[in-house]
Amino acid sequence: MDKRGPRRRPPERPVALEHPVAGDLTRPLVMRRTAYPAGHHIRPHWHTRAQFAFAVAGTMRVRSARHAWIVPPSRALWLPARTVHEIQMHGVVEMRSLYLDERAAAGMPVDCVVLEVTPLARELIVRAAALPGDYDPEGDDGLLMRLLVAEIRRLPACALDLPLPESADLMRLCEGILADLSTRRPSARDAGEMRTSARTLYRRFLRETGITFARWKQQARLLESIRRLAAGAPVTAVAIDLGYESPGAFSTMFRRALGIAPRDFAASVPPHAARRAVI
Repeated sequence: MDKRGPRRRPPERPVALEHPVAGDLTRPLVMRRTAYPAGHHIRPHWHTRAQFAFAVAGTMRVRSARHAWIVPPSRALWLPARTVHEIQMHGVVEMRSLYLDERAAAGMPVDCVVLEVTPLARELIVRAAALPGDYDPEGDDGLLMRLLVAEIRRLPACALDLPLPESADLMRLCEGILADLSTRRPSARDAGEMRTSARTLYRRFLRETGITFARWKQQARLLESIRRLAAGAPVTAVAIDLGYESPGAFSTMFRRALGIAPRDFAASVPPHAARRAVI
């Protein structure tokens, strides 16, 4: 008999439902404009079309069964067709979603990825959002849409994802860490709570997520820092709240991960997006 007692079953995830894409589906590309209040949660769902979800304002935290992504303003998440995902809104979120049929999505990434939106792509999104739903796919409007898709294919990827483990016990451990990122927990403590060795925990985590446990913790803090910076929080406050020894140590980590200083990242967030994100 297992001396640790009966294993607790992980909470059942809600059944993912299809969210039909509103619009004229005879068109290869359908654009939707949506706005959500702070704290709004979209339950697990999927679309028959691929989705390019662009955060005009506010920050989205998107999650699938095995990954989580942070999507700050001026970035977008590419979601292949039939990807089950849920979205948590941080701040007031304004979203522009482009839904692509199978032919239009050809050549796009096969996996979910956060993309850096260029000024050209942003302007094309603004223009596309203003088109009528029954735009002429063979005319100038259709040309604009095709140009937008061509630009999306060229957008650089951002390392704003967090892999998640498959095992229920490792997932519970990760949820506990994500709930309190300000506490620096030694791996030995985490292993002790799971009644295993640090070496076994290291091996299991690497096998299930593809990265080390220490690297995972660092990435989790990086994504949370991005969310807070996008909401207008000062760099020093973010560094202290997330348990860094100094703002300099935090800036070094941030620059190494993203190639940009946290202050420069915060400055890159459109002013209107930052203001709305803290409402």
